[in-house]
Amino acid sequence: MFTIIGADGKEYGPVSADQVKGWIEAGRANGQTRVKREGTTEWKSLAEFPELAVFLGATPPPAAPAAPAAPVDPKVYAADLIARAPQLPIGEMIGRGWELLKANFWPLVGVTALVMIVQGVCNVIPLLGYVCGLLLTAVFYGGLYYYYLKRLRGQPAELGDAFSGFTLAFVPLMLGGLVSSLLTGLGFICLLIPGIYLAVAWSFTVPLIIDQKLEFWTAMEVSRRVVTAQWWRMFGLLILAFLVGIAGVLGCGIGVFVTLPISFGAITAAYLTLCCPPPKAG
Repeated sequence: MFTIIGADGKEYGPVSADQVKGWIEAGRANGQTRVKREGTTEWKSLAEFPELAVFLGATPPPAAPAAPAAPVDPKVYAADLIARAPQLPIGEMIGRGWELLKANFWPLVGVTALVMIVQGVCNVIPLLGYVCGLLLTAVFYGGLYYYYLKRLRGQPAELGDAFSGFTLAFVPLMLGGLVSSLLTGLGFICLLIPGIYLAVAWSFTVPLIIDQKLEFWTAMEVSRRVVTAQWWRMFGLLILAFLVGIAGVLGCGIGVFVTLPISFGAITAAYLTLCCPPPKAG
């Protein structure tokens, strides 16, 4: 029997090796995941346990051609996540963003700055800037989320991953960003409160699209339902992340390239906590 530390930093187990295998196949555990054997106090990487390491390179037998997957029911999908997700610890999320930055300082600062600069250049193109901003912002953010998710999961991450929104899910990300922006803007115009609610509720639309490969409307609905269950906590995290981000402006603007990764890392950690909780043991 084994206990693991999940992506949310919490302990899960003790569970059997078969359960750990299931988590590996689901992408919720990897060779760097911290594991402790029942009856011991020493934490090791999953790859250091021979009986678990064999699952890392295991390939499932060839499957027969499958019928087209049934559409994901966002209500059912979200209900499962809500039932398994812990209460969102706001301070801990900021702490995880800080720890991620300390462990990957130059890669995170460099990649985040590059993506923001490229996006900014696109947004100021004469005549096309507004259109680029409306259509491509979510695509840029999708790649950045993908990069941060890999870092938080202890997986190798390359510069190309930060722009993978253009190759992995360009159309869903573009549509998700466009529709959520238009509807949120309408909410602000008609009445301020609906706009604020939607802006927070759709916080995880982009990572759900790039990470879970959901269609844009399904991702919007799943995000809305999951976040609504802890809306005030998510709102508080976004406010705190915003304050941390703009604190970099005090450094003549350059400091934002240091504080922004903390904020983005905190929001990504919140996504992992609420939208990727480990399966229930047993």
